[in-house]
Amino acid sequence: MKILLALAVILSLSPAAKAATALIKADGSSTVFPVSEAVSEEFQNAKKGKVRMTVGISGTGGGFKKFCRGETDVQNASRPILANEM
Repeated sequence: MKILLALAVILSLSPAAKAATALIKADGSSTVFPVSEAVSEEFQNAKKGKVRMTVGISGTGGGFKKFCRGETDVQNASRPILANEM
């Protein structure tokens, strides 16, 4: 439950969440995907169409790469980022 709350807070503070119609991109761990997808749906419903969110699966390492390249707003990870992934 703490993870869901933390993700909801992060999403609401995201610069993309403040735009009129925003797109928030999340990607990463397949383990975390079901939780992220559920939170994404609830967040979009709460924002009543002002925010669209996509949740992809590329694995934790693949998600870190996308996040560090600025391709995503949220990284779903099942472990901490390694120094060589930054």
